[in-house]
Amino acid sequence: MNGILRFVLRNKLAVWLLTFIFLGTGIYSTSKMNMETIPDISIPVITVTTVYPGATPKQVMEEISEPLEKVVANLEGVLNVYSNSYANLSNVQIEFEYGIDLVNAEREIKSAIEQIKLPDHAEEPNITQVTINAFPILAFSISSETEDIAELTTTVEEIVAPKFEGIDGVASVSISGQHVNEIELHFNEEKMASLGITEENVKQMIQSSNVRVPLGLFPFQDEEQSIVIDGKVTTIEGLKNIVIPITPSQIYPYPFVTLGEIATIHFVGKVESVSRTNGREAITLQIVKAQDANTLEVVKEAKALANELTSSVQGLIIDVTLDQGAPIEQSVRTMLNKAFIGAVVAIVVILFFLRDIKSTLISVISIPLSLLIAFMILYSLDITLNMMTLGAMTIAIGRVIDDSIVVVENIYRRLHLRNEPLYGRALISSATIEMFKPILSSTLVTIAVFLPLVFVGGMIGELFLPFALTITFALLASLLVAITVVPAFSHSLFKKKLYKENRVTGHRSTKSMLAKYYRKFLNWTLNHKLITSFVAFLLLVASLCLIPILGFSFLPTEEQKMLYITYTPDPGETEDTILQNVSEVEQEMMAREDVEVVQLSIGSSDNMMMGMGSNNGALMFLIFNEETENFDEVTKEIENYLANLDHSGKWKNQNFNMSVSNNELSYTVYGNDQVDLEEAVMQIEDIMQDSKYVKDVSTSLAERFDEYTLKVNQQTLLQYHLSAAQIAYLLNPHMPEQVLTTIEKDGEDVNVIIRKDKIIPQNFEALLQTPLSTPTGSVVTIGDIVEVKKGTVANTVSRSKGKFYATVSGTITSKDITKASTEVEERFEKLKLPKGVEIEAAGVTKDMEEAFVKLGLACLAAVAIVYFILVVTFSEGLAPFAILFSLPFTVIGALGLLWIFDETISVSVMMGLLMLIGIVVTNAIVLVDRIVHMEYDGMKMREAILEAGSTRLRPILMTAIATMGALIPLIFEEEGSGLISKGLAITVIGGLFSSTVLTLFIVPIVYESLSRLFGKNRRAIRLD
Repeated sequence: MNGILRFVLRNKLAVWLLTFIFLGTGIYSTSKMNMETIPDISIPVITVTTVYPGATPKQVMEEISEPLEKVVANLEGVLNVYSNSYANLSNVQIEFEYGIDLVNAEREIKSAIEQIKLPDHAEEPNITQVTINAFPILAFSISSETEDIAELTTTVEEIVAPKFEGIDGVASVSISGQHVNEIELHFNEEKMASLGITEENVKQMIQSSNVRVPLGLFPFQDEEQSIVIDGKVTTIEGLKNIVIPITPSQIYPYPFVTLGEIATIHFVGKVESVSRTNGREAITLQIVKAQDANTLEVVKEAKALANELTSSVQGLIIDVTLDQGAPIEQSVRTMLNKAFIGAVVAIVVILFFLRDIKSTLISVISIPLSLLIAFMILYSLDITLNMMTLGAMTIAIGRVIDDSIVVVENIYRRLHLRNEPLYGRALISSATIEMFKPILSSTLVTIAVFLPLVFVGGMIGELFLPFALTITFALLASLLVAITVVPAFSHSLFKKKLYKENRVTGHRSTKSMLAKYYRKFLNWTLNHKLITSFVAFLLLVASLCLIPILGFSFLPTEEQKMLYITYTPDPGETEDTILQNVSEVEQEMMAREDVEVVQLSIGSSDNMMMGMGSNNGALMFLIFNEETENFDEVTKEIENYLANLDHSGKWKNQNFNMSVSNNELSYTVYGNDQVDLEEAVMQIEDIMQDSKYVKDVSTSLAERFDEYTLKVNQQTLLQYHLSAAQIAYLLNPHMPEQVLTTIEKDGEDVNVIIRKDKIIPQNFEALLQTPLSTPTGSVVTIGDIVEVKKGTVANTVSRSKGKFYATVSGTITSKDITKASTEVEERFEKLKLPKGVEIEAAGVTKDMEEAFVKLGLACLAAVAIVYFILVVTFSEGLAPFAILFSLPFTVIGALGLLWIFDETISVSVMMGLLMLIGIVVTNAIVLVDRIVHMEYDGMKMREAILEAGSTRLRPILMTAIATMGALIPLIFEEEGSGLISKGLAITVIGGLFSSTVLTLFIVPIVYESLSRLFGKNRRAIRLD
């Protein structure tokens, strides 16, 4: 340490230069850091999606979902397997342990799936990883005032999409709702039958004729030349002229016919899904960024391009329907404002105590320098600028200045001591070394508090790791600044006083009036330990009694003035009815003055992601005016409107907030039998609906509809020379369109498909009367050859852990989550559940329990680590034990201030308590270190305690008030901001206030009591 200080004080210019280098590098690193809403979290979930056209949910479950569950359940690292089987679709989610190699896991899943024999009509399973970066960062709804949907599709595909793809940092651009061209073939089956031509013959002839085959290089005499056989059809006329041979040819004048003679061929256009913006037909364009791209920069460039395209392309309208850049920008701006105000408050506090501008300037240099050094390290580690890192910086402002305050205050104090023998560099060096041990131990202790977060694991661990690292780097930087920059600057700015021959003359060494009164009161409390301890203990017990009153919650929400409304059709609901119902709501929302954008999509594959379990459902996205007041009331008004509609399907206001769910009470019910499961779910739903703390109760139970099983008799089928497959093909309205070939049109491949008009019967009785031609020439009805069995089936089948499952959820109306969960779960105990049915907490209850347990364990581990560091620092166990007595009293102010501000105990509060362990111990270390030091110098224990208390009062109050002052802006921030919120600031400010006051009295009492109890005499040890 002496060597470092000698170098620093002899090379002040180098220190100044390094300071500016670090400042410049830090600013540069900060400007280059990628900005995100939350840290890049690796979600260990892989989904397997399989399309099975025409299959019922039960068929999908039995033939696809269950086999998939079995082969993936035993793979290494698999925690849970969930499956949802819908009509035509299977979705299997495989949840792995955190830290597993997902690339290797995906490879193993592919290998396992290859062992399964899937149904013939099932498509290839699609395997995808669930990652934060896989979600779009920006979505546009593109419409036009001058073009129809077909023309708009061309504009988007040829002009708009390529422009967005060219933006640096864009990984992919996807569009949906566009107009699609196809060529349809309608066979003249009667004519084909008269000519003896089968459909299969025609398919084979078309596919074999429409080819382009390179034959390679031919070694001709002069030179080698490439030969290609080109039969590729490029026009409809070419397709019509494809020759189909006839056998026997005697039945027709020629031995062949053209395709145009036996089929009608024409272009058709269709829209894959309905998409409208404010009533106009629209196309949705979504942008996914590259892994290492800066979200904010990509969003800004894309929005600028959108404005440019709107101006340059006539009639084009581009509305933003999803923007992840806006909340990031708002968060950065808000956090920077809070940080600036907090820094100003801290500076004012220091100036008030020191009453010296030079000392204040030396202290506050640690704020920007420490933070920028931390940013520089974060940038080198490729950590993004997100809510967690920005929040950590805001919280750290009050703490990074502490080390510098302690050093500057000690230099300033000794500079004005009447009997100070040292001067010049020797004084600066001695004053810095004197404080090195306490600031080193306090910094290590604060860092150690966050060390357990690194080992928490899971999503909580991944979320908190950047927070812990940011504070760690900032504190280490502040320690470095305190022992290098602060001494160098002090030597420069105090140079005249340091070397003035008569500098002690005219300066008074007496303590301040506050220090005098504190010394007297401290002496009184040491003489009346029982009274003081009893009062402190009484306050502690009283504060703990506030816990049931405060209640518990998870995370605060951030109000976004937008709604996602979904419509899930009733089973069997026709497309016309769906469109009619959705259009009614669309018109109502467009008529509202407070709604700016109404984005509607029907039948989009993206709707499956919204939890509707139906790809023919609707998603309506509403963006409200930013000036809309009482948004909660507006939401309730819209929800009531939707609830009172006489529609066959179900409307629901979904919560797709990017933050963790915090207001949903949810339970998962498992059962071996689906009927028993449904019975239990209905009972649970009734209980939750009766609760005064829960609203909007719903279940994931699938709607049931009638199912008719047509049982065929093989003997009957043989009699008519028929097969079950022929019957299925005839009746199935969901058979996939077969792409026969492709032709080129305007440089693009257009699919040629066979279209068969299938008339869907009006009812089941009509279906049974469907005629079926047999190979023998006779005609029978379906009802003649099948046996009918009637039953019911769910439109979705959900399974997990080898059982059926369903969820029951509702929105909690109270701030206190425990009120709702406790009331509901007490009534659960009285339920008589069917055999094999189990209930598990899910949603916010489960999330909160997991977070509180992990953070509670982290707090206990932090206390143990802190004690270990203190034992090493003080080379004994008694003084560190006295220091730890400052911790329990943090809850007095924390819980009291939470009660005053009507806040609940949340994850933010738990993080605040964790931070307090490090912050509070810092003040106690500064005090006890001085006591021990004075005892070793030969002072009696009581005198050492009184002297240390009066000497360290100012730095303790300065650091505590500066830390509290830096957090004041967070208290007056009304909207929530996730983890870094009002609750955290209130906890730290309240806890620091009570612990600081009591530390100044309780820690000395405990120290003196334990020293006398164990006969600890440091003065005697020193004298020996």
